[in-house]
Formats: sequence, C-alpha cells, structure tokens
Amino acid sequence: MNYKLKEQLRIFVTNDDGVNAKGLAALIEMVQPYGKVYVLAPMSGNSGMSQAVTFSTPVRLKRIREDENLKIYACSGTPADCVKLAFSHILPEKTADILVSGINHGTNSSASVLYSGTLAAATEGIMYYVPSIGFSLCDHDPDADFSACIQLGRKIIDKVLSENFGIDSYLNVNFPKLPLSEIKGIKICRQAKGVWREEFEKRIDPQGADYYWLTGNYVNEEPDAADTDETWLAKGYATIVPQTLDMTSYAELDKMNRWNL
Repeated sequence: MNYKLKEQLRIFVTNDDGVNAKGLAALIEMVQPYGKVYVLAPMSGNSGMSQAVTFSTPVRLKRIREDENLKIYACSGTPADCVKLAFSHILPEKTADILVSGINHGTNSSASVLYSGTLAAATEGIMYYVPSIGFSLCDHDPDADFSACIQLGRKIIDKVLSENFGIDSYLNVNFPKLPLSEIKGIKICRQAKGVWREEFEKRIDPQGADYYWLTGNYVNEEPDAADTDETWLAKGYATIVPQTLDMTSYAELDKMNRWNL
C-alpha cells in the first residue's frame, strides 16, 4: 500500500444489505488505511434492487457518525439512490477517488449481476467517472467471517490505484466462503453463462388468503468451462470480473448490419 496517499484519498463506501450489515463494517475496515472515508448506505436491506431509483417518495437522509476521517450516513433509498445522493450532497467537491460497494452477504457471480444492488452501486460509480469495485462473499450468514475479504480486498485496491484502472468498467469481486489460509489465490476471469430459474410458490396465510413467495435456483449453463467466475469460486479462488455499462451484443450487431433495412 502506498501510505503517501493516506491523507489524499477520498473513499466512498456503500452497500445493499443496509447500514448495520457486518459486511459494510468489514468494508469500512478494509478501506480506512487509504484516507478519508464517506459512507452512505440504505437504512435497511435492498438486495435484488439492481439499478432501481426512488421517484415516488422523498429520500430521507440520517447522519449516523461523523469523525474527522470517517463519516457514516444512511438513507431511505436504494443503493443507486445512495450513490446519487452522496455525489450531490455528501462528498466534498462532489467526487471521490474510489468507490467500493459491499461486502455483500452472498455471491454476485454470473447472472446475479443483473439483480445485484451491490453492483448497481458500482455501476453508478463509473457513471460519475470514479474507479469502482463491488465486493461479495459467498456466505449469506449475517455473522459471516469477512477477515479474508479484508486482506485480499486491500491487494485488489492497491492494484486499482497503482495501475490507474480505467473508469469505463467496474470490478466485480467475489470471495469464496473459506478462511484466508485456504483461499488458493485470485483469478481474473469472465462471467459464467447461467440463469436463475425462479418460480413463485403459492402459499396460504393464517387468514386463508393466497400469497406467493419467490423461490428458485441457479442453473450454470457451462459447468465444464475452465475460465469462469463460477468455476474458480468452486475451486477455492477469489474472482475478479471487469464489467461495463455497454450491453451491446457486438456479434449480433455485426450480423444485423448486413440486414440492409
């Protein structure tokens, strides 16, 4: 770590599990050695909110803690709201040197990126031209052990800062549910092709009325691929997938350019 940067860096931190999540506390611990930390997280859990923003109701802001190098706020909005609100009202000069989101309680590999509030915040970060990283741990336990994430996460942040990582992409980082001594390393790889097969299970409440509860499971459509996040996580590696805003299918674009419409 370049400690000369310590007083210079302005770090913005957010998540989708809420301001009281253990993963957020771990992320704050991860980044505190780098400089001044500004936190704005949802007041409650917002998992699965993706890029949702609040239009129909006011967004409320609450100050939780304000020290010289650590300021923590919570708001009533979504992860995307948190980023927008921070860049307009919390961050000095309305910018940051780096944005980090997480550490999510649960994986955000493969198709999960489409639903993730954690990664939506990282996506918002690059819209503000700030290097951004979304961190997730493959453990849904509210009391999960994030110690390995803290140590490995700093290695990744060091690289992002020292290599002048671009602002056209964010990093999607996933950690396996293993102690640091058992994690085999870090792999830079691609997103696995897969889908969530979800169904609404019909149930009956105590008053006899029907209601529906979302259930389902993940289907890996390329389980034998050697170079995906799902494969490396299963083998005990942390994974990094660079991801971007551009959702254009260039293969189809090339074909369609020959349609002569």
